[in-house]
Amino acid sequence: NSCKKEEEIPVKILVVSDSHGQTADLIRLKEKYAGKVDAMIHCGDSELEMSNPVLEGFTCVKGNCDFGAGFPNHIVKEIGGYRILVTHGHLYNVGINLNSLSYKSEEEQAKIALFGHTHKPVSGFGQDGVLYVNPGSISLPRGREERTYCILGLSDGEIAVDFYEHDGTPVKSLSNTYQIE
Repeated sequence: NSCKKEEEIPVKILVVSDSHGQTADLIRLKEKYAGKVDAMIHCGDSELEMSNPVLEGFTCVKGNCDFGAGFPNHIVKEIGGYRILVTHGHLYNVGINLNSLSYKSEEEQAKIALFGHTHKPVSGFGQDGVLYVNPGSISLPRGREERTYCILGLSDGEIAVDFYEHDGTPVKSLSNTYQIE
């Protein structure tokens, strides 16, 4: 009877943003990833009410197109041993640069900042050592054709950021794995 060390299974987070009233893709993602991810995050501009059943199971923040929805402007969550800041980004001028979001990340002691607003999928480290991830837009992409979302795989010292088209097709050119302390 040999003791076999279990391989570390990364914590997985589904991240989506800027669905702008479109619900079919959100429903499909919930069905596809049910029981396969540890958290589902919507980075704002759902244009849905907080009580909408489509958003059930998602941690959501308020975007600039979410009027009276009752969502918070930002949330800080501890997931997989990482402190994560979730915001839409419009209050931090992310369309210009990430300076204001960097200050907010430092204030919240976040290692990862998830945001939307620009509709452009991107991931990478800032000079502050924070990993910034924008899943792009699941409905109205800018700068490329794919309507995107991403899956974060968090393990000890490593974060995989895998981008996908709305139908689940991998976008390998955007995906990356980062070493993190």
